[in-house]
Amino acid sequence: MRPWLLLLFAPALLSAQVAPNTQTGQNADFRITTQLVTEVVIVKDRRGNFIEGLTADDFVVTENGVPQQIRFFEFQKLAEPAPLPPISVDQPTASNVHRARPSIRSIRPDDALYRNRRLLAFYFDLATLAIPDQLQALDAAARFVQTRMSSQDLVAILAFTRGSVQVLLDFTADRQVLLQALETLRRSNEYSEGFGGLGAEKPGPGASFGQNSPEFNIFFNDRQLSALQTAANLLGSVNAMKVLVYFTTGLRLEGVNNLAQLRATINAAVRAGVSLWPIDARGLDAEPPLGDARSGSVSGLALYTGAALERAVENRERRQDTLWTLAAETGGRALLDSNDLLSGIVQAQQSMSSHYILGYYTTNDQRDGKLRKVSIALPKYPGAKLEYRKSYYAPKEFSAFDAADREHQLEEAFMLEDPITDLKLALGIAYFQINNAEYFLNLSVTIPGHELMTGKAQSQERTRIEFIGEIKSDYGETVSNVRDSVDIKLGANSAIELSRRIVQYDTGFTLLPGRYHIKFLARDNETGRIGTYHMPFVILNLNKEVSQLPISSVVLGSQRVDLRESIRATLKQKDQRLEAGNPLVENGLKLLPSLTKVFRKKEELFLYLQVYQSEKPLAYVTFYRDKALAFETAPVGPAYSLREPLRGHVLRFRIPLKQFDPGEYVCQVNIVDPARGRARFWQSPVVITP
Repeated sequence: MRPWLLLLFAPALLSAQVAPNTQTGQNADFRITTQLVTEVVIVKDRRGNFIEGLTADDFVVTENGVPQQIRFFEFQKLAEPAPLPPISVDQPTASNVHRARPSIRSIRPDDALYRNRRLLAFYFDLATLAIPDQLQALDAAARFVQTRMSSQDLVAILAFTRGSVQVLLDFTADRQVLLQALETLRRSNEYSEGFGGLGAEKPGPGASFGQNSPEFNIFFNDRQLSALQTAANLLGSVNAMKVLVYFTTGLRLEGVNNLAQLRATINAAVRAGVSLWPIDARGLDAEPPLGDARSGSVSGLALYTGAALERAVENRERRQDTLWTLAAETGGRALLDSNDLLSGIVQAQQSMSSHYILGYYTTNDQRDGKLRKVSIALPKYPGAKLEYRKSYYAPKEFSAFDAADREHQLEEAFMLEDPITDLKLALGIAYFQINNAEYFLNLSVTIPGHELMTGKAQSQERTRIEFIGEIKSDYGETVSNVRDSVDIKLGANSAIELSRRIVQYDTGFTLLPGRYHIKFLARDNETGRIGTYHMPFVILNLNKEVSQLPISSVVLGSQRVDLRESIRATLKQKDQRLEAGNPLVENGLKLLPSLTKVFRKKEELFLYLQVYQSEKPLAYVTFYRDKALAFETAPVGPAYSLREPLRGHVLRFRIPLKQFDPGEYVCQVNIVDPARGRARFWQSPVVITP
């Protein structure tokens, strides 16, 4: 089936700021294409001892196999940390307050500011830290500054709060200023408020994750990983070894949904030369079986069978697994299940040893954005072991791209194994049986309007989005693909209008049962920002279903839109006729799948599914909250039967949500076939907001 396009502007509670035009005149613009590349190299012998006394002539550097001339060379000698005399926050001193900056200062490789220094950045993830954990982390950081910080140490303080990464203090050796900043962080309500659950946070327009809508707050893990990526990029402006001590309570990844952002965060840290040293600020926490004051008591049989305690232990271990991965992939180490948080900071401090800094102006001055491989060797020392960054991405300005460059950028981005998360998007799929062999796959992609920026074109505000999708079989063969683009034209207040909406793109494919992998790319053609989504999925052969009642995917949504208003004007009539093959289209109205399962009380919840190999099925929907029944519909029969040769039926529900209290629920669909004595159950978490 030929793909079709649906573009939706759905209202959401978002906000945006439009910066005023501050241009006052024309200035001469001089540009140079010379690119300085710096590498931090640690050289050790076979016994693990650092090799000193090397010169630039001892090193051979190549980039993509091409020899490079070393233009800058420096040896950074770091002795074993010798703690300074203890101080207190109240001790008077000549405070160097002017060193506190709103951002991390960029320096040249030959800048003496950070020479022979250890650079440690304290990063407090206040979105995950409960108040007791915040205090414990701040106490450990303060004790390090007071008792373990050496004369070679420079410390910066960053925090993630209210949806954005804040640089509270640039790298400084002034311990009094550091203690004052930590004490301010402890006492300030502005920085001491965590999320406290879904919807508690009120991010500003500078949020690193880029969305201010309750619809997208469900992507909690992506927000935290994206913020950590932002912190790594900030530290990347300093051409030196850096350690980021990450105070958090862990992140529990939700299957494959967070893997793209996890890999992007790790890659950003590696490119920036940042080692992540996560510290679980909860310490060694022995949770009582009945729970503690931070949560309600457990109810039901799980309390007596031990299942509740097992779930708590499993959840804790899964949250710590993410911290271990972040540390292992960036050269750090995670401190888990220890009440001595100070020891984790000391280990990070001691991990930084003497090193060489090499700088060269690459002979490849093309700003093509490609991956370049770097090789550094010591021919005179064949047994030496070298640690350094082995690759980097060349820069390129999107505004200078021509048509060929833009096309090449799309091709390269689409071929990359590592996902790109500059433009945030969510993706969901649902499949329905067409005949005894084929299935219709509905693919929905949602982009928050806040992620997009507008540009001028023919005196009208617009933004253009490019889409590429590809489905491969389990054997790596391409079975279907789609390439499309859309221009979004808005009114005079387009920037504000777009920021308050979401854009949903839908397309459809016809597939056989099997295992597949989908790769989808979206690019904002006004800014060049790209987002990719990789996901494996399976289409079951429902004809072979014996033990359970075969059903299609269950689709939840809150909106049904008129196709005449939602389909772009350039869509041809023959393409509109293809909508008749989409099961989600009925009487000219299309049910829009909700990818986040977040609904408002004032809305209605539409539920759609198909049941196969059944004579006359019955179904009802139940909602559970805290394992207690909160709502149940009456049993209903089929809305209508499917065409032959399928022996199937369509089941639909329309549930007003005004009778629900805001909160998290489990929606369960119960389907029974009395004639054949078979049943099927389906569950999904949903969130209802005020």
